[in-house]
Amino acid sequence: MKYALSVTDLTCCYHGQPILQDLSLAVERGEIVCLLGASGCGKTTLLKAVAGLLPLTQGTMAINDRVIVDQQLCLPPEQRNIGMIFQDYALFPHLTVAENIAFGLRYWDKPRVAVKIQQMLELVHLTELDDRYPHQLSGGQQQRVAIARALANEPDLILLDEPFSNIDTQVRHSLIRDIRQIFKDQGVTAIFVTHSREEAFAFADKMAVMNNGVIEQFGTATELYYQPSSRFVAEFLGVGSYLPATVTANQQLLTPFGEQALVAEQPFTVATDVDWLLRPQHLTVTPDVEGNAVIIEQQFMGDSCRYVVEFEEYKLMINSNLLLNIGERVAVNVISHQPVIFTNV
Repeated sequence: MKYALSVTDLTCCYHGQPILQDLSLAVERGEIVCLLGASGCGKTTLLKAVAGLLPLTQGTMAINDRVIVDQQLCLPPEQRNIGMIFQDYALFPHLTVAENIAFGLRYWDKPRVAVKIQQMLELVHLTELDDRYPHQLSGGQQQRVAIARALANEPDLILLDEPFSNIDTQVRHSLIRDIRQIFKDQGVTAIFVTHSREEAFAFADKMAVMNNGVIEQFGTATELYYQPSSRFVAEFLGVGSYLPATVTANQQLLTPFGEQALVAEQPFTVATDVDWLLRPQHLTVTPDVEGNAVIIEQQFMGDSCRYVVEFEEYKLMINSNLLLNIGERVAVNVISHQPVIFTNV
C-alpha cells in the first residue's frame, strides 16, 4: 500500500536520552491521525521530527513514497511539502486575512493567487472577512485562517499541534466538526497532537496512544477503547472497573458474574488469574430491593448518570439513564461483550 506518511524505526534523542524509541507509524492517504498522550510522552517530538524541525538518531521517513529521511538523506522542512498549524495560530498580525492566506504563494502569479485566496475563504466560511486583521477575529476564526493558509499551499501532509486548546469550550465542538469536514472534503491527510481524548474521539479517524516515546497502540477509537492492548491504553482512554477472574484451560472466563466466553489470541494452557476490565457501558443497573449491589456514589452528567455501586466487595462504575439514590439497592448485570483481560503483575 502507498502510504501518505511512513515512519520506520525512528529514534530521537535529547542530551543523550531517547525521547522516541524505534517508533514506526503508517498513515493512509486522507486519514486524520491523532497522536494522543500525556505531557512528555513524545507526541510533539514526533510531530516536529516529521516536520524536519528536530534531528534524528536513526530511522526512515517517506511521504507518498518519496523518502525524506534515511541514513544518507534528510530533507529540510521547506522541501517536505508539509503544512503546519500551531496552537497559537502563528498568524502575522500586520497582514490581513487574505494576505495571511497568500503568504506562502509568493511565487505564484497574481491571478492564480487571487483565485486561491477566494477558494480558501469560501472553504473556511470567511468570505466577508478577507480584509480583517487577526486581532479583529475570534479564536475560532483565527484557527480557520490558519487552516486556510496551510491548505492554500496544497501540502501532501498537514501537521497540527494542539489546534483546539485555545478555543472556547462553547465553540470547540462545532469547530472540530467543521474542520474535520473540510479535511474530508479536500482529501487532506493530517496528523494532530492533543492530550484530550474527547478531541481525539471527535476529530481523528485513528489514534496513536503514546507513552514514554513509543506507540502503545494504534487504531480506531472504538478499537482502542473497547479492545485496549495494555492497562495504560485502557486507563488513558476512559474510566473502567476491574474484577478478578480466572481463565480456564478451555478458554472460559470464570467471573463473579458467572462464566463468560473468551476469545484469546494466545490460548491459556492452565488456569490463569487475570483482571477483567469492565467499561461503564458494559453494565446495566435496575432498582431491586433484593439486588446484588448498592449505590454508593452518584454523578449527574446531563444526559445520564454515572454510578458507583458496591458489588460484593468490589466497586463498579455504571452509566445509566435511570435516576437512582445513594443507598438504594439495585441489580447489576453484564451486557454480552468480548471480555478484555490483563494478566496480574
